[in-house]
Amino acid sequence: MKETKLPGDKGLVLLSRAKHHAIAAKLTKTFIFDTKPLIVQYEVNFQNGIECGGAYVKLLSKASELNLDQFHDKTPYTIMFGPDKCGEDYKLHFIFRHKSPKTGNYEEKHAKRPDADLKNYFTDKKTHLYTLILNPDNSFEILIDQNVVNSGNLLSDMTPPVNPPQEIEDPNDQKPEDWDERAKIPDPDAVKPDDWDEDAPAKIPDEDAVKPEGWLDDEPEYVADPDAEKPEDWDEDMDGEWEAPQIANPKCESAPGCGVWQRPTIDNPSYKGKWKPPMIDNPNYQGIWKPRKIPNPDFFEDLEPFKMTPVNALGLELWSMTSDIFFDNFIICTDRAVADDWGNDGWGLKKAADGAAEPGVVGQMMAAAEERPWLWVVYILTVALPVFLVILFCCSGKKQPSAAEYKKTDAPQPDVNEEKVEERDRGEAEEEEEEKAEEKPEVKQKTDGDAETASQEEEEEEEEEEEEEEEEARKPTVEEEETANRSPRNRKPRRE
Repeated sequence: MKETKLPGDKGLVLLSRAKHHAIAAKLTKTFIFDTKPLIVQYEVNFQNGIECGGAYVKLLSKASELNLDQFHDKTPYTIMFGPDKCGEDYKLHFIFRHKSPKTGNYEEKHAKRPDADLKNYFTDKKTHLYTLILNPDNSFEILIDQNVVNSGNLLSDMTPPVNPPQEIEDPNDQKPEDWDERAKIPDPDAVKPDDWDEDAPAKIPDEDAVKPEGWLDDEPEYVADPDAEKPEDWDEDMDGEWEAPQIANPKCESAPGCGVWQRPTIDNPSYKGKWKPPMIDNPNYQGIWKPRKIPNPDFFEDLEPFKMTPVNALGLELWSMTSDIFFDNFIICTDRAVADDWGNDGWGLKKAADGAAEPGVVGQMMAAAEERPWLWVVYILTVALPVFLVILFCCSGKKQPSAAEYKKTDAPQPDVNEEKVEERDRGEAEEEEEEKAEEKPEVKQKTDGDAETASQEEEEEEEEEEEEEEEEARKPTVEEEETANRSPRNRKPRRE
């Protein structure tokens, strides 16, 4: 392989373009279609892309006269499978040759086209794994890179069908000469109206049109180029009289027009065209004629098309307009697990190596933008728009008013946060202590010889204790105070 991430990776390569190629090898054991499935799998890499050509394999039919040294396009095969492309038609063939149990003749049966888009497998210049699975119950699956791209049944999804129709059209039947297939006919009783003028023109001059002011009637639309000169090698005997090339008249550029003015044409309201009689239902209509049906002399019913002609060789018989098509890791087996392991050991390693060498998501985005610059606009909008919306959402939220800012009203207000209630209670307790400290009289310091002063201080302390008890009696409970404080009209402004 020309470009590989696995050193020493070798395979079979179609080197020449615009030539026929053929190579084949015997199987170690003849495959007989009986009770086990058939699995065919191999790898293909279109290293230079593909213009027109195939990369399919053929499972050659077992025959005594089979000579692989003379393998060519007419060598009988049982199954043909693989990619093929020409123009913009990307195909993945699955064809098998079915033998009529009645006539012994072989006929090619083609699987329906896959619904998947196959273009990328032909153009990405990567190795891809192609797998065909045929089951004894006549079902089949076609996989690329271990993913199913087509599936169906040999009895219902092949063209032409495996089993012919029971009846066919009689090839000797002929349509009668008087058979009338016309659903509509011209009305034979219709008559052209007397006022129908078939000679009236479709367009007529517009009589309301007026020549624009400034129209230059005497100036031609084109004039000879005054700057043109006759070529020095011009031979009037050979080339004729030389004439300067024509250019647009410069005087007409500032005028609405030059030359002879003609009225514009409009649709003729009297135009009716050629008269034709109206169409009516054909009273003699007999429908579209079809030949009669007869029993199909070649009819048969094969309910086991899986039982095909045994194969004992595999070959590549190809023609391509593109070189360097790489083939590798062919396997024919009956066990799906064996085929999967074989694919993982070969194609799986190549896929992993290619994946490790590929750029990351950012690199792929940058590479895509280099090929399609308009993607930069998409990237910018994708990143910038969410950021702008987040900023707008965060900055545009309305500020909730604090509890102290509510108007004094009897209307219900939301409960104050418990933390704010505790802070307010602590602040009010501190304020009350400050007020008490201000209301207390100044107490003189005791001296050892001033008994009267001490007695007076004791009396004042007793009075203060009595006042405190009375105040405690008047003080509301904590629950009552908290309820009262919840209303803005009863709150005290905090002192700074």
